[in-house]
Amino acid sequence: MVAIASLRVFKDFLSLALALVFGSLLFFNDFGEVLSVFRGRYYDLAALVAVVLVSSCIVHMTLYATKGDKTDGYPSLFISLILATNVAFLVYWQTGLFMRLEEMVLLVLCLFGLFQSSWIVLSRNWQKIPGLVNRVVIVGNGKLAEEMKGLALASGGRYQFRDFIECVPGQWSDPEAQVDNPTREILDRAKKAKANKVVISLTERRGAFPLQEILNCKLSGMEVLDAPEFYERVNGKLMLENITPSWFIFSKGFKIMGLRRFFKRIGDIALSLFGIILVSPVLPLVALAIKLDSPGPVLFKQVRVGKADENFVIYKFRSMRQDAEKESGAVWAKQNDNRITKLGAFLRKSRIDEIPQLFNVLIGDMSLVGPRPERPEFVKNLKKVIPYYSERHFVKPGITGWAQVRYPYGASVEDAIEKLRYDLYYIKNYSLFFDFRIMIDTVSVMAKKLGR
Repeated sequence: MVAIASLRVFKDFLSLALALVFGSLLFFNDFGEVLSVFRGRYYDLAALVAVVLVSSCIVHMTLYATKGDKTDGYPSLFISLILATNVAFLVYWQTGLFMRLEEMVLLVLCLFGLFQSSWIVLSRNWQKIPGLVNRVVIVGNGKLAEEMKGLALASGGRYQFRDFIECVPGQWSDPEAQVDNPTREILDRAKKAKANKVVISLTERRGAFPLQEILNCKLSGMEVLDAPEFYERVNGKLMLENITPSWFIFSKGFKIMGLRRFFKRIGDIALSLFGIILVSPVLPLVALAIKLDSPGPVLFKQVRVGKADENFVIYKFRSMRQDAEKESGAVWAKQNDNRITKLGAFLRKSRIDEIPQLFNVLIGDMSLVGPRPERPEFVKNLKKVIPYYSERHFVKPGITGWAQVRYPYGASVEDAIEKLRYDLYYIKNYSLFFDFRIMIDTVSVMAKKLGR
């Protein structure tokens, strides 16, 4: 609920900022006068921003508590505008703020309502905007084609399934016939469906690949994708079971080097230092709470596998009993694990136990964003049963990562496979913007857990 409120406030703030800029320009019709108002009446502006945002947040959270997710609509906007208008009038009447700006305040509120209404219309009808929706034709056979069809149907409208063209094994077994007597069946059906993407999904490829037909589609301006690439785009993870070593060699991405690596390291140093300074006042309190909660050291040190399969020592606030693995040995933590202390449950839920890893980032063993490091005992076994598991160690491990924000806590080989899909997707598509997005998503995930 906290995360929902935060996102709502951010969206409302953007709409209000636009309303203030356009409203001021329309009201004064002089940019110099607008700047003078912004400098001289900042108390009035701050009060107006607070009134609008708080009113909108109160209405939204009240409706959310009573009606669930169906709150981002015209009733919520209408009620919040009425509340904001009345509160603004009360502030004006009691304090004298907004004096000689009454008409501008009303204009800003009207523009805010207009921008918010536009957002509602856009969010409900974005699928009708040309270029934003991908119309997909599936060309293939077997289970793989059915899976790709299911992905398109379950993509939330980002990909619209338009047609399925089955390729029977042996149907295209004569390459010369395709060239000498070319047909246009697939191209004609794709054009009829107004498709802009053709997904090749062949469970059985022998004599089933329509080479000339697909070339016709490609040269007609349609994007041709294979099943792993379509799966990656829809899910934000890799389709490991249909990936070969040659795919890794020839696919785009997997480029964390040169300037990218340099700027990533600079960002890690700057943000970890800032984080350490920011949380330093509460660290003694956390340490004291851990000491009072259960016997044992405050910090927990454990060997993990880092970049290039090299081991390093990771630091965490202790969240389990001191003798947690005395009898069991190295085992994954599980839900409702009886080894976790009462305070430890809160520390793990809030991710406070991960704070000491900022020092791991500072000394260079870890990054802020990357695959989560595993213990050597687990890595040894996972390499034997999971293809390409070692590839996640070509980058530094992270405090948070794409797998952490997209997949719940893992405690099995199956979970490790699923998380590897996300980790390799992150390495393949790395960018500084991607790191920033993961950090924002991490804050959202933490807020949701704290708000439960």
